[in-house]
Amino acid sequence: MSVPSAALEVVDLVKAYGTHRAVDELSLHVGRGSVLALLGPNGAGKTTTIEICEGFRSADSGKVRVLGLDPVADAAELRPRVGVMLQDGVGGYTGATARELLRLFASYAADPHDPDLLLEVVGLTGSAGTAVKRLSGGQQQRLSLALALVARPELVFLDEPTAGMDPQSRRATWELVRTLRADGVSVVLTTHFLDEAEQLADDVVVMDAGRVVAAGTPAELTRAGAEGQIRFRAVAGLPIDRLLDELPGGTVARETEPGRYVVTGEVTPQLLATLTAWCAAQQVLPQDLAVERRTLEDVFLELTGRELRA
Repeated sequence: MSVPSAALEVVDLVKAYGTHRAVDELSLHVGRGSVLALLGPNGAGKTTTIEICEGFRSADSGKVRVLGLDPVADAAELRPRVGVMLQDGVGGYTGATARELLRLFASYAADPHDPDLLLEVVGLTGSAGTAVKRLSGGQQQRLSLALALVARPELVFLDEPTAGMDPQSRRATWELVRTLRADGVSVVLTTHFLDEAEQLADDVVVMDAGRVVAAGTPAELTRAGAEGQIRFRAVAGLPIDRLLDELPGGTVARETEPGRYVVTGEVTPQLLATLTAWCAAQQVLPQDLAVERRTLEDVFLELTGRELRA
């Protein structure tokens, strides 16, 4: 049997509830051994998309292939090969201890990870004998992650994996995702933490109102449009028009308030060198000079707006 080149392929996916299209002709691709971050505001259609890919919902139209298989028709064949970390954590097994629950899930797998080793990896060794209902929210998240990984899946869906985690647990989860990718496991994650997506994802898809509004690597998305800014302080009233004559076309320079300057454009070593040379020619020492790049959060807000969503 040939191995599909894509871990996940979605083409023109549609899912409607009445007249509302929660997912509207969405397409995306996840390569083998890569991490895709699916981003979007509340109600964008992320969870519906993920649930269709997991086989928990059926599509109205379009094509979905998970490891080359149909997630509904081939569910029995896919289930051992896919790990799922749900938003609602561990489900209804709240009376069991963390170790009991992980051992139960491991018993369903053909070649599971050692449950005790996995508890150590997610930092729950000290809480292994604690009932799930007595674990903190962050601990339950870490247990849910372990449950998703215990069967050695080829593809993992992580829905808000670090929600409720403290900073240490969050960073440890990041390292675990990086380890999964290094081991050839494909990862699809949804997150509201834009720095998380920027740190972990090979590719990013931004959804809004059920559609893809942007896609690319984090570097590609943050490079598009306004590249960045250089800010500095100096004496008030510098001849900005003369500075612009020295800078590349398309660069903008302005004095935002007396003695405070911002240069916006494609921030390159040459631009920075030209700016400092010009200041030197004016007998001016730029102070508090800082290069600020566009972040994924900037891109996200530009694409989806800044208003609150229900």
